[in-house]
Amino acid sequence: MRVLVTGGAGYIGSHTAKALARAGHEVVVLDNFSGGHKWAIKWGPCVEGDIADTPLVAQALKTYGIDSLVHFAASIQVGESVRDPKKYFWNNVVGTLRLLDAMMEAGVPHVVFSSSAAVYGNPEKVPIPEDHPTRPVNPYGETKLMMERALEWYGAAYGMRWIALRYFNAAGADPEGELGEDHEPESHLIPLVIRAAMGRIPHVDVFGTDYPTKDGTAIRDYIHIADLADAHLKALEHLARGGESMALNLGAGHGHTVREVIAAVERVANVTAPARNAPRRAGDPPALVADPSKAMSILNWKPNLSGLDQIVECAWKWHSKEIED
Repeated sequence: MRVLVTGGAGYIGSHTAKALARAGHEVVVLDNFSGGHKWAIKWGPCVEGDIADTPLVAQALKTYGIDSLVHFAASIQVGESVRDPKKYFWNNVVGTLRLLDAMMEAGVPHVVFSSSAAVYGNPEKVPIPEDHPTRPVNPYGETKLMMERALEWYGAAYGMRWIALRYFNAAGADPEGELGEDHEPESHLIPLVIRAAMGRIPHVDVFGTDYPTKDGTAIRDYIHIADLADAHLKALEHLARGGESMALNLGAGHGHTVREVIAAVERVANVTAPARNAPRRAGDPPALVADPSKAMSILNWKPNLSGLDQIVECAWKWHSKEIED
């Protein structure tokens, strides 16, 4: 397939581009570099621009003969979405609708959409299945759910086929060391713990120590970035075979507390990671853990690399290389 990867210079997009290329597909990246990196584009040409630029997208689809699309390009910071919801509705909703319209005009039949566990809001039960109520508690999650619903209606009306992949906590780095996580500002726990352990920041904040969990800190489901990329590949191939549209959870199926993550970094790297207790953040539930059984069954996918120590080891090697470079 000839695949356009929007946001392909970002963390998840670049790892997925590599997985697609390794599987023999032709990859073209579309990115405006608001959060991605030019060094992360290694497996095909790049079109620099925004998904909301309909003429640009239409030209890219035509020029490269695109027949499949994986859509990552979006604003992703939960806290920022609360402070500046306008940005999120314009980028994640209006921009994506324009992208879908360009796809339809070009006759591109299907899309794998980067969604989020944020569509669920505060969970009623854990692990969370796909039929759990969707009640987002922030604009970021709301925009992802709005686009899932738009995809359903586009599918019903226009025959567009889609898979929405609801990620839990993407983590780690390419096992071969070619790619890794590099956000600025960084908001994800594992790279923050690593930065603290390396002395690049004074400490990592532990937001909430009084949750009803084994050590009082919040539990999250961490999935290795390579497993996540593999799921996108399998989802795209599922659609190419004529598979039905659906939303699927992507997670390891088990969770770890914040203190367990800190301990894993200290264990793997044989270092101390300074941590400071801080108040809970509004909207943070005690536990978010996926039930990924549907994705495992339908896509024949397994999170093979998503043990916590494996994730941390890959991430530590990447961040160590980043310092050396």
